[in-house]
Amino acid sequence: MGGTNPYIEKSDTTLPTTSFTITFIAPDQTTTKVQVDPKKIPYGHTGLPGSVLDIAMGNGVDVEHACGGVCACSTCHVYVKQGLDSCNDGTDDEFDQLDEAPAITLSSRLACQCVPDGSMDLVVEIPAVNKNLVKEAH
Repeated sequence: MGGTNPYIEKSDTTLPTTSFTITFIAPDQTTTKVQVDPKKIPYGHTGLPGSVLDIAMGNGVDVEHACGGVCACSTCHVYVKQGLDSCNDGTDDEFDQLDEAPAITLSSRLACQCVPDGSMDLVVEIPAVNKNLVKEAH
């Protein structure tokens, strides 16, 4: 599953034109630095092109996404600890879904909808809790 959700409002995004770094902090506090190459966007078909989820999945960073990245659940909830100002504004549909996520903060976003413009590096923390209680083994 993946792609877009025709039932939600389209988010205004600006894709990056220069390289930047996203540092992902996993629930066990290990970090993974990803150098984002704008020429490789989209990395796949999961989330908006150039979204935090798209970049994570394209670089082997595990972020839950039960709906396939179409803004229909809240399992890809992340905290954008640094660089949030470089990301597109969230839509009402994103924030409606985000309300279902546990432990939201002012830096919470859905990774499938959060698209950085590349003007600054990001630090993204992946919470240990989400609403997807069933997980398949790899």
